[in-house]
Amino acid sequence: MSRIAYYRVSTVGQSIEAQRAALGGGAAITKEFFDEGVSGTTKAAERTGFKAMLGYVREGDTLAVYAVDRLGRDALDVQANVRALLDRGVTVDVHGLGVIGRGVGELILAVLAQVADMERHRIVERCESGRQAARASLEATGRTHRGKVSMGRPAAADAQAVIAWKREHAASIAVTAQQFGISNATVKRYARAAA
Repeated sequence: MSRIAYYRVSTVGQSIEAQRAALGGGAAITKEFFDEGVSGTTKAAERTGFKAMLGYVREGDTLAVYAVDRLGRDALDVQANVRALLDRGVTVDVHGLGVIGRGVGELILAVLAQVADMERHRIVERCESGRQAARASLEATGRTHRGKVSMGRPAAADAQAVIAWKREHAASIAVTAQQFGISNATVKRYARAAA
């Protein structure tokens, strides 16, 4: 009987360490599975780490997760995955919620999964509302409602200045990137755009 942990973070820049620490990490966990840079909109069974975890867990094991939304894409996916795990004799332990069992535990999980699903939809709506406000302000004033000059991420550097410096110094991509504190890929992208 093993204690298995599954972690997921949506972007590569995020870390699973907070989830690992919350679940006890180290000696408390027999085996860990994770998906980094995988959106919560991806069905759990289509995630590499989750799929590997499903292939590993056995009857009598306990699966520990940080939050309900780690178990699936939406409320239905969460419920189906939990039910499948319970049918295999795997105990599901959600941080802050406890062990999910048959009956009332499944009902509580269903409600929490639905709330998580609803919140995800509200986040999407808020983001779209913000984008619409930014577009309207940009058209009216030349700046977004937050004072930016464009909708996207700010440029890493002035593309023309980077390419001019690269040509002037006959520098390699790596040297140019180091000079401006940007990535090699950014220098290459600027060079392609200038060509």
